[in-house]
Amino acid sequence: MSRFIPADRRAPYLLAPSLSDWLPDDHLARFVVEVVDQLDLTDLIRSYAGRGSAAHHPRILLALLIYGYATGVFSSRKIERATHDSVAFRYIAANTHPDHDTLASFRRRFLPQLQALFVQVLLLAREMKLLKLGRIALDGTKVKANASKHKALSYAHAQKIEEQLREEVRALTARAEASDRDPIPDGMDIPAEIARREDRLAALSAAKAAIEARAQERYSQEQEAYDAKMAERQTREKTTGKKPKGKKPTPPTPGPGAKDQVNLTDDQSRIMPTSGGGFDQCYNAQAAVDTQTMLIVAQHVVQAPNDKRQVVPTLERLAALPDELGQPNVLIGDSGFCSAANVKACIDRGIDPLLAIQRDAHHLPLFERFAPDAPPPDTDDPVVLMAHQLKTQRGRDLYALRKQTVEPVFGIIKQVMGFRQFSLRGLAKVSGEWILVALAWNLKRMNVLRMA
Repeated sequence: MSRFIPADRRAPYLLAPSLSDWLPDDHLARFVVEVVDQLDLTDLIRSYAGRGSAAHHPRILLALLIYGYATGVFSSRKIERATHDSVAFRYIAANTHPDHDTLASFRRRFLPQLQALFVQVLLLAREMKLLKLGRIALDGTKVKANASKHKALSYAHAQKIEEQLREEVRALTARAEASDRDPIPDGMDIPAEIARREDRLAALSAAKAAIEARAQERYSQEQEAYDAKMAERQTREKTTGKKPKGKKPTPPTPGPGAKDQVNLTDDQSRIMPTSGGGFDQCYNAQAAVDTQTMLIVAQHVVQAPNDKRQVVPTLERLAALPDELGQPNVLIGDSGFCSAANVKACIDRGIDPLLAIQRDAHHLPLFERFAPDAPPPDTDDPVVLMAHQLKTQRGRDLYALRKQTVEPVFGIIKQVMGFRQFSLRGLAKVSGEWILVALAWNLKRMNVLRMA
């Protein structure tokens, strides 16, 4: 006769069950609670006035959000539901059930405080002997904004719609003035129709102003780059006495182009090329990753589709970290970060730059791979010296760390944790959400490292 393990869903407990007994000792939820309990949340706690009904403790809400982002549950409604359905979420919430409004409000309200908590987690990782800054790999990834690219409005189309609406307002006004001679059709409310169009005209005017401001910012940057190139050509001509070779730089054109656009859902996001081909409404999320532990040590979000200007902001964030974490000595980045200014910025801060000059072949010929290093060039040009270092055996080994650290981090965040789109809108809120993602990744990674 077959034998089965008895199972009775109605069997009463002899003693009250403990949530702590329902999770394995090495479960991520336990580690998240342990870490959050060690964080200094004084600034968050002080923000509660102490009036009205009792509030959920910030430690509970923060731990729920971190665990949610670490496990692919980003919606406050889904987190609320998980406190009923999931043992892990129920354990973190201590058998309470914060509603989705509470969770969403907490996330929006305390975004500015997340950076300080991010640093506290790094210090905790150091105390656990999991982190000491040294070699840092930097990269950026496009993350979809909470906006559709089909909700974008181009400058030319805005002008066209604006003229159409102005003509309709003029026609409605003329019809109202002639109402004593020509009766107004039944159901037509002329003042309401005019007001509706005037509201749309005001929105179009604001959208055009945003496009014009972006165009002016772009023109200023392009003009600065153009002036630098022209100054360099003039210096070279004076030094050599010969006219520089190559095509003369074209001066930038001021003002918005017909295809310049703004998104009506999230006007701070930008159309960017994506890795899978095509374009989408995105933000460019940056992360500096420790190559030894794969922990994110600095992060920020920008609206620029390329990474050329992101080395200096990253260096500033690394310099702002506590001295106890140590100082990075190598910064590794792909060709998107390479420029003479970025190389100099690294050297000025005592950091050895390894920024690819161009895309290299993935597989070097066998004997070239084992060939002895060429002698260093006789020059003081830091870019030339860096290019030589990248071709040495040590330089190639160090640069290979980039593909083994920061790229897998982005891959796991997007594919395993499932974070491919921001939930919030606007650069400031999106930047805070990216810190929350980095926090979740670091705790997820630390939980693995501590048991290695």
